[in-house]
Amino acid sequence: MSQVWKKWWTGVIALSLLLAACSSGPSASEQPNDSENAEKIRVVTTIAQIAEPISVIGGDRVEVESLMGPGVDPHLYKATQGDIQKLMNGNIVFYNGLHLEGNMTEIFEQIGKDRPVAAIAETIASEKLLTDETGQYDPHVWFDIDLWMEALNAATEELKKVSPADADYFESNKTAYFAELQALKAEATEKLAQIPAEQRVLITAHDAFGYFGRMFDIEVVGLQGLSTEDEVGISDIQSTVDLLLAHDIPAIFVESSVNQNSIQAVLEGAASAGLDVKLGGELFSDAMGDAGTEEGTYLGMYRHNVETIFQALKN
Repeated sequence: MSQVWKKWWTGVIALSLLLAACSSGPSASEQPNDSENAEKIRVVTTIAQIAEPISVIGGDRVEVESLMGPGVDPHLYKATQGDIQKLMNGNIVFYNGLHLEGNMTEIFEQIGKDRPVAAIAETIASEKLLTDETGQYDPHVWFDIDLWMEALNAATEELKKVSPADADYFESNKTAYFAELQALKAEATEKLAQIPAEQRVLITAHDAFGYFGRMFDIEVVGLQGLSTEDEVGISDIQSTVDLLLAHDIPAIFVESSVNQNSIQAVLEGAASAGLDVKLGGELFSDAMGDAGTEEGTYLGMYRHNVETIFQALKN
């Protein structure tokens, strides 16, 4: 199947699902709610990195649902008819943008015709964003705490438009939450500064930690590119092994939402070269942990990554 045909067919399927949802599902105003949730704003997001902070900022005035749970790769994700129904039943939709959810672009365009739909990472000034060698923007903005606060601030402003009466409440919650994020940034900066200069190299399955590396002065190497759709070649694996040899890096990392095969290949290549390189642990990149756990919160996920990286690279 040619790429043009494949793209056209994907669009047809997405629009067909959308039309089916529009014709068979209730509208947002018709969605049945119990008395407790009757006045709440129904917020639908793609990733939990948006959903969980918005649930904190929105407090008891919002009901937030994320389409993508733990272990889900947003680069490859394709919306189901059930997902489209959830989007149609939301009062407002937030997604990351910058092509993170590339398979859902047409759906967002259609949904946005009759309700607010915001790509919050795309509200950040382009000069602050990272790009790859092709000029594509790096969508993993949530790893730069300062930039993610900008994106969440934009989302908060959208919430205020939906419910102006709650504007002060949202602003107060946001201010308190941002203070926690600033504390997290200071805590992470102090801890990661203790990693020796020659070992400040973070090697993962795909290039999701560029903003993290820029914020904390750590070189980042991803075997795949910005998207997990990118292929990993033998040369990528060998160049990573060469980097391990040059810097005597003690550990590399797997990601919770990405296939581990490429990292295992690097470990095998390092062992063949006589290097004692260990698996430093599992990092959360494109997905967070299970709901109800510390890692299921943005703050907890971030702290987990910082601690995991610190423990593996500190000596």
